[in-house]
Amino acid sequence: MAQHKDLVNNLYKNKDHFENSIWDMGWDELVPGAACFSFEGEIDHTVVDVHPEDRNTAETNSINKYVGDWRVVKPVWNVDLCIDCQNCWLYCPDSSIISRDKEMVGIDYDHCKGCGICSEVCPTNPKSLVMFDEHTKNEDALTQWPEKTKKGE
Repeated sequence: MAQHKDLVNNLYKNKDHFENSIWDMGWDELVPGAACFSFEGEIDHTVVDVHPEDRNTAETNSINKYVGDWRVVKPVWNVDLCIDCQNCWLYCPDSSIISRDKEMVGIDYDHCKGCGICSEVCPTNPKSLVMFDEHTKNEDALTQWPEKTKKGE
């Protein structure tokens, strides 16, 4: 990572319109091609075995920032339909699916941006993750769950 950091710094420090190193810029000052690292230190490929709250996250990681207010729709999870396939956990771009020992336990709404990927990759019929309006209470959403669909419908 240090080599990459030096390379990126050298690319941008000589540009006339950049006063600071990209490492000193704020989130709204980053430039195309700049890298926001998720973790501090060397790449550790066993990070998947460490619970998110125990990971050594970088300052540029959004884990310490509340970004849930960007959302207009949210996934609601129906535990009774979930088969713990982990598709939602694997495909979630924001690591907002909370899983322990290969079992889904919830959704991190502080970091979920409502993209709907989790619902799209859910294989159950009906889906165990369904997108609802942000202001719908989860308890109310569960009473509005879609019915099972038959092939061809």
